[in-house]
Amino acid sequence: MTQLAFAPVIPAPEGVSVLLRDIVHEHTGVYFENDRLDSLLDKLGERATFHGCRSFLDYYYILKYEERGPEEWLRVMDAFSVQETYFWREESQLEALTAKVVPDWFRRRRDPLRIWSAACASGEEPYSIVLSLLEAGLGDLPIEIVASDASEAALAKARAALYRERSFRALAEPLRQKYFRREPDGWRLDPAVAARVRFRRANLVDGSEIAPLAGASVVFCRNVFIYFSADAIRRTLTQLAARMPPGAHLFVGSSESLLRLTQDFELTETGDAFVYVRKPVPASP
Repeated sequence: MTQLAFAPVIPAPEGVSVLLRDIVHEHTGVYFENDRLDSLLDKLGERATFHGCRSFLDYYYILKYEERGPEEWLRVMDAFSVQETYFWREESQLEALTAKVVPDWFRRRRDPLRIWSAACASGEEPYSIVLSLLEAGLGDLPIEIVASDASEAALAKARAALYRERSFRALAEPLRQKYFRREPDGWRLDPAVAARVRFRRANLVDGSEIAPLAGASVVFCRNVFIYFSADAIRRTLTQLAARMPPGAHLFVGSSESLLRLTQDFELTETGDAFVYVRKPVPASP
């Protein structure tokens, strides 16, 4: 008879769930409403068990006060990472990029165009950007693509560039056959294509970590803000706006509206896609 192993139940003294919720919100932007605090504890339970915590209060002290806190926050980011993404997601935005944004840039300028895929998860988004550029005949232009995520585990998957069927549910089969090769564990992206993306770890709510990236003229930050509180979204947008040049394009998920959260970006329609454009910075009086 097989013995089933169960993780120990770690008690959460009264009020500790809220303390954890608030510190997680401060560090990650992710916000758990009161009716989802059990989900928060579920996500942190494995880490608390790993440290031998007798209660979630012990784990809170690790995150708040102990020297191992900074390293532990990296593991928290892994626990909260949402890697539900796929190739060719929101195709209209990729079409807006290749049909309008990129051509307009190179009609006016000769310097490289930098594209930043923020919160790239397992890599399908930045690789889709590369594929869309190649398919549009724009692959030889000087375009730099950098992708970031707060989760080191997600970035490891992105760099491996090995994907299973679920990632291809919106990608046309001829494109899969053209750019991927079949392996026992999935489909491997052509290494020459994968090499066009540079990955680095960055937490969106940490201004010092996104500072080297947010000067990009095109930013994809899609389906991230749905997990953030309004306050965290405002803080993130303020930091982006402080670094993005006037006229820079910000792509967010089709279900995400920033209209009541920022005055720094203007919503524009490009083809069949809606894109936020960084407004000119007002001149000093």
